[in-house]
Amino acid sequence: MRSGKTTSNSSTTEHSARRRIIAGARRHFLAFGFRGVTMDDLARELGISKKTIYAHFPSKVALVEAVVLDKLSDIETKLERIASERSGDFLTELHTVLASLTRHLEEIRPPFVRDVHRDLPQVFKLVENRRRDLARHHFGRLLSEGRKEGTIRTDVPTELVIEMLLAAVQGIMNSEKLAELGLTPKEGFSAIITVILEGAITQTGRKKP
Repeated sequence: MRSGKTTSNSSTTEHSARRRIIAGARRHFLAFGFRGVTMDDLARELGISKKTIYAHFPSKVALVEAVVLDKLSDIETKLERIASERSGDFLTELHTVLASLTRHLEEIRPPFVRDVHRDLPQVFKLVENRRRDLARHHFGRLLSEGRKEGTIRTDVPTELVIEMLLAAVQGIMNSEKLAELGLTPKEGFSAIITVILEGAITQTGRKKP
C-alpha cells in the first residue's frame, strides 16, 4: 500500500512539474516567440535546472508543441462551456464566443506567430487543422441557430460562410501578412470577423440591441 501511495504522489508531482513548465513556457513563448526565449532563460525564470525541463520535454520543439496544445485545449474548453450555457439568443452567444476568442488572442503576440510560421510548419499545420475543426463545430452550430431565429441569412449556405471565414483567417493570420498590414493577431481576427459575420446577419438581426 505504501508503495502504491508513493507512486501516486510521484505521479502527481511529475504532472505538477510538467504543468508548471508548460505554463512558464506559454507566458514567455507566446509573448516573445520561442526563438527569443532560450531554455536557459526559461529554467532561470522557473527556478529549476535546464536538465529538469529536458526530463519532461526532450526538445524545445516538443515544449513548443505542448504549449500550443495547452492553448488550444483552453480555447476548446471555454467554447464548450459557452455552448453548454446557451442563452437562447444567437447574437448574445455570438458576442460571448467572439469576446472569449479575442481575449485568448491577446496572449499571442506577433513574434510567436512569426517563429511558428517560419520554423515549425508541422505545428502551424496543427493549429490550422484544429482551427478548422473549431470553426466548423462551434460557428457551424451558431450559424445554424441564427438561421432558425432569422438572424442569419438563409440565401448563403452556412458551410460557405465558414469556408470564407477560414480562408480569410488562413490568408491573413500569418506573420508576413500581419506584419505587412501592421496588425496583431487579435486585430486581424477582429477585422475578419467583423467583415465576414456582419455580412451574414440579416436586416432583422442588425436591428436587435
